[in-house]
Amino acid sequence: MPRLVHVVGAGLAGLAAAVQLQRRGARVVLHEAAQQAGGRCRSYYDAKLGATIDSGNHLMMSGNAATLNYARAIGAVDELTGPALPEFPFVDLATHARWTVRLSSGRLPWWIFDQNARVPNTGPSDYLSFVPLLFAKPGRSVAQAVRSNGPLWDRLLAPLFRAMLNVEPRDASAALTAAMVRETLIAGGLACRPLIARNGLSSAFVDPALRLLQHGGATIEIGSRLEKIRFAANASRVEALDFAEQSVALDANQAVILAVPPDIAQTLVPGLRAPARFAATLSAYFAVEPPFGLPPVTGLLNGTAQWLFASDGRLSASVYGAEHVIDAPREELAARLWAEVAQAAHLPATPMPAWQIVVDKRATFAASPDQETLRPGTRTRWNNLMLAGDWTATGLPATIEGAIRSGQKAADTLLNQPMERR
Repeated sequence: MPRLVHVVGAGLAGLAAAVQLQRRGARVVLHEAAQQAGGRCRSYYDAKLGATIDSGNHLMMSGNAATLNYARAIGAVDELTGPALPEFPFVDLATHARWTVRLSSGRLPWWIFDQNARVPNTGPSDYLSFVPLLFAKPGRSVAQAVRSNGPLWDRLLAPLFRAMLNVEPRDASAALTAAMVRETLIAGGLACRPLIARNGLSSAFVDPALRLLQHGGATIEIGSRLEKIRFAANASRVEALDFAEQSVALDANQAVILAVPPDIAQTLVPGLRAPARFAATLSAYFAVEPPFGLPPVTGLLNGTAQWLFASDGRLSASVYGAEHVIDAPREELAARLWAEVAQAAHLPATPMPAWQIVVDKRATFAASPDQETLRPGTRTRWNNLMLAGDWTATGLPATIEGAIRSGQKAADTLLNQPMERR
């Protein structure tokens, strides 16, 4: 077991790895090239809104065990909030229809037999028709595995899958989609409550982790960019890390977890395969207090936005798989999204409140079958170098849950190895 581990990258995967390493008794040095931790999952102060907003909206589920365990470990589980019951309200922006899907609390899906709980215009047989998705062969898309149309698809599954996969659900990997379904819908209502970070992503996942690491004696180096990894002549281990300001030699009791984006990892690790296609997200934030009784999360159909999020002092709308809108004029896009938000929230369409649009063109790898085959495992051919990140082979799409699992797995894999001899 290594006594000191350099974690390169302080996004969620790197933070999860660092926390797990420290909990298991290893010394940690955490390096982050940017001037703040959190990567794509963080908060920042926006002067235009005069408020702290997130780098994008993330829909989590109460069945995301690694996410909840990580939040408990850093003392931030109360930062995650959502409805008390496993319910998903929806609004059809074209027809003005509204409905709420109410899942059963237990594992048995009694809700599909209750017309007041299931998706309108569906019957129990519609739900059973999606069972083949759970047994889809690797390399197949969702559309190749099951019939992806009809009221159940349009009014529940496609919106949920799009938020979790960040691509057109029909084109997504059936294996990744099935993994999500097993851990949420199949696991029962207790695993299906939608969750959001009540005070922002940094308050839920980043700042408490940094405090915990600091109190535990970890060294945190912000603005520390790794430029080169030097490998030993026998090609069995990493012998040094070259940062912009220093070079760090690694002895036999030291190791590295590389938790950086895939394109950066490929410049540092020879011969590394990684996903090459990415999907965008777009979130529009509006400085307006949510109306009383508005659910924290609402699905939107037949509009530009797909999900509406309500937090203290703001409403926000997100577009997943947003490549088709990210180049639109910002003012035009904000007006279009506000009209949808106002309709869904029963608010006046004018005047439009102060707004901000946040775009991430490379938010996630494209969760398609061909890109899934390019995801590398945790281990590398160097015994003191592990990989972490939501783009590695977690068995899940690029979600908060996948990022945290990857970091924890990298830490455990590293610490479970026998210690090297000099």
